[in-house]
Amino acid sequence: MIFSKTLNNWYSNNKRELPWRQTKDPYYIWLSEIILQQTQVAQGLPYYTKFTDEFPSVFHLANAEESQVLKLWQGLGYYSRARNLHATAKYIANELNGVFPNTYKDLLKLKGIGDYTASAIASICFNRVEAVVDGNVYRVLSRYFGIDTPINSSKGMKEFKQLAQTLIDKNNPADYNQAIMEFGATQCKPQSPNCSICPFNSGCIAFSENRMGELPVKIKSAKAKKKHFNFLVFIDNEENTILEKREGKGIWQNLYQFPLIETTKNLEFNDFETIVKKHPLLHETSFEWSLYNEDAIVHKLSHQHLYTKFWIVKVNAILPESIPKEEIHTYAVPILIGNFIESFNFI
Repeated sequence: MIFSKTLNNWYSNNKRELPWRQTKDPYYIWLSEIILQQTQVAQGLPYYTKFTDEFPSVFHLANAEESQVLKLWQGLGYYSRARNLHATAKYIANELNGVFPNTYKDLLKLKGIGDYTASAIASICFNRVEAVVDGNVYRVLSRYFGIDTPINSSKGMKEFKQLAQTLIDKNNPADYNQAIMEFGATQCKPQSPNCSICPFNSGCIAFSENRMGELPVKIKSAKAKKKHFNFLVFIDNEENTILEKREGKGIWQNLYQFPLIETTKNLEFNDFETIVKKHPLLHETSFEWSLYNEDAIVHKLSHQHLYTKFWIVKVNAILPESIPKEEIHTYAVPILIGNFIESFNFI
């Protein structure tokens, strides 16, 4: 088909040299695809290098502690990816003797692997004719064919998947899938695509109608919830501090944070003092405290915006279950906490 031939020709001349393109090993392809979910190549590449250096095989990853995996993942966000990565590595190593499934259907059964990742692994590693559909592919297809169906609707996901499957190069699905993703990432970009040198501009509906900025169509998500986080950074007489492990299924599961007090609104120093004095660690203990950042740090997650303040609490006592502050860097923490630790200069 002309579409796939044009795309493959473009790819052969324009593809970036990336380490996961030098192999068909499903472990490395899987690792790269999980890292690159919700992450651009420039940000994900150093993490891929760190992971392959630390865990050169699925067995090495499976034998790691979850805390070690989370620490290495720190800064990438969407930490459920790391937890699922570790769980799947253990399953493949222990239940499948290190051998990845080689079909789309069986890959889908693995934790953390959906349609896109299963299609990518199946096509790249096992030459299966399974079309990938990610954000880049949605953009290319919606613009070229002038499709208005929202990409985050059930109808849209089905429509684009079917279209992608009809376009894939059945003789070389691996290169075709990588080509269309690369084309969306570097040529048919979200903002300011360089349409003047695009090999598809003569047949692109979005270009002919000047609708590049309108496509793809996406249903607006619900407004993000606003939350107010107050972290208590305890420091005792021996220069120890306290980190707590987040439990449950909420954000940052199994990561560490300073003791948290969540409030319904932003509180000034005097208003917050009454709450702080009630903290269990401060009963019958003298302390001095100060606000580290006057203006709340806004940390934006997909469904919530965290307005965050850090309160330094110096306690005239020795805190129970505390850690030496020089060890704080060994714990896996959310990037919000990590940035504070760096700026506060824990030694």
